[in-house]
Amino acid sequence: MKGILVILDGIGDLPSPLLGDKTPLEVAETPNLDFLAARSEMGYMYTVRPGFIPESDEAIVSLFGNDLLSSTRGQLEAKGAGIKLKRGDLALRTNFATIDSVQNGNIIDRRAGRTLTTKEAEILAKEINKIPLSCKFIFQPTIQHRGVLVLRGGFSDNISSNDISYYSEGKVKESKKTILCKPLDDDENSQYTTNILNEFLIKSHEVLDKHPINQERRKKGLMSANYLLVRGAGIEIPNLKIYKKWLSVSYMPLEIGFSKLCGMDTYSFDYPKLEKMDVYENLYEGLRKACDFSIKMLKRNQDKDDYAYIHIKETDVPGHDNKPLEKKMMIEEVDKTLFKFLRKFAPPNEIKIVVTGDHSTPCRLKSHSADPVPVMLFRTGAIPHEKKFCEQNAKKGVLGRILGEEFLRKIGFLR
Repeated sequence: MKGILVILDGIGDLPSPLLGDKTPLEVAETPNLDFLAARSEMGYMYTVRPGFIPESDEAIVSLFGNDLLSSTRGQLEAKGAGIKLKRGDLALRTNFATIDSVQNGNIIDRRAGRTLTTKEAEILAKEINKIPLSCKFIFQPTIQHRGVLVLRGGFSDNISSNDISYYSEGKVKESKKTILCKPLDDDENSQYTTNILNEFLIKSHEVLDKHPINQERRKKGLMSANYLLVRGAGIEIPNLKIYKKWLSVSYMPLEIGFSKLCGMDTYSFDYPKLEKMDVYENLYEGLRKACDFSIKMLKRNQDKDDYAYIHIKETDVPGHDNKPLEKKMMIEEVDKTLFKFLRKFAPPNEIKIVVTGDHSTPCRLKSHSADPVPVMLFRTGAIPHEKKFCEQNAKKGVLGRILGEEFLRKIGFLR
């Protein structure tokens, strides 16, 4: 193996008052990452382009040298969820969400409070799939509040999302009302598609809102999962660059779908079910499992693949929840497991280690931002220099400014 790329999802951050006006990376106790950082070159990267606030799919697609127009999130998530698609099938990423009522349409929470258990999601999905609709469809829950919707047939993907969030100048703007999807052109098929999709959204709300699970959740003071947000509409199977002799360890549908469509040797595991209301207990369980599984796959495939792509999702969630202490602790958990292994594994085998993020998710913004992500490139034999891997040091690093499209060449993973 020549190189290992570790993506820490949403790792970039801004100074936090709870951390003494420092970022989680700056204050995290990471002796193993520090060892690698002291023998690394650093830089900072705009995963798509400066001033652009990337979604996760846009960042990963760009980092691996693809045109953003060649990919859609819905298609990637459906592929990662194991749903077989035909051209014209409309695939969308979904969230279970909470609204007050259809009449008022106020979004209370985009993720149903992050307390929807796996069992609850599966039961609700079963009822949703019974909805009478003028086309065949599949609704499949994936992990926690997430899911995938596929409408079977010849649909248009030139339609809007009904997700209330949109990014502007580094801040999340939220409309006060829910919106139904709209056609983005005058084509009859686009109008037809939105009519079918909106019919589904209205009917699914009716089913969800009166379901015993949500009635019980409301009695317990929990947010009901009574609405579906949809985004990332796509009808074309993404045309992505092929990466042979690459190993991918991925466990979220987006990254699984992306890796498979890129031709990587993709390895995953069953993410721990959310059985209690404490989503962070579930996230830490998933994080430990991801790190252990990554180590196992690296050992097994050391002589088979040239490069490895490891995507750690959990570090993104505390940013969305404005929990800088949790983000710090998650970074420390990765250090105690994955980076501890890489510290011993990489030098004797002369393997390059690159650590970066797909985008920044600053805790105080509770959203993605246009801020660059730090980049660290470890090479065996480099002269130690005591510098911690963090945003400030990265901006002063010798690698300088990197754009997503040039990333793999800049780090020497692509010739």
